Amino acid sequence: MAIAINSKLKKSIVIKKAEEVEERFHSRYNCKNKTYRYVINNSFEGSAIYRHLECHIPTKLNVEDMKKAIKYFEGVHDFAGFKSSGTSSKNSIREIYSANIKQNNERIYIELTGNGFLYNMVRIISGTLVDVGLGKIKPEDIPDIINSKKRDRAGKTLPAQGLYLVEVKYD
Repeated sequence: MAIAINSKLKKSIVIKKAEEVEERFHSRYNCKNKTYRYVINNSFEGSAIYRHLECHIPTKLNVEDMKKAIKYFEGVHDFAGFKSSGTSSKNSIREIYSANIKQNNERIYIELTGNGFLYNMVRIISGTLVDVGLGKIKPEDIPDIINSKKRDRAGKTLPAQGLYLVEVKYD
């Protein structure tokens, strides 16, 4: 089944495994958690090869402040201030199980695992963390920004390149 589906998909999407499920199964509503990764190239010159696969921020970011700030996103919060206006979801309460930042040379990886995400939520959280890294927002201001539920308090929505759905768990 996976081979047949892959033959019809764009090359940017790959089915690794397919299995039969109950007829009542729903890929969205039966999901237990998802993990997203946002990749930032934090070099001055960027990358010609990966330019469509990562977000380029040429100004040096304070990764230690970003690591402090990201921990405030963990837990159950109303993420109303971290959704785009096109969001169809009426409930903006989500739980982030883990939120981490890793750095490998000039690449910064923002990784969020939660029970669900609003439209553009990961890209807006990442944009807010970039503002922390640039010194525009203090790490300890994150709880106030979350609690305000105001979109204009959070950072900008970063571009789609750099955003990856890493894992979806159904168990």
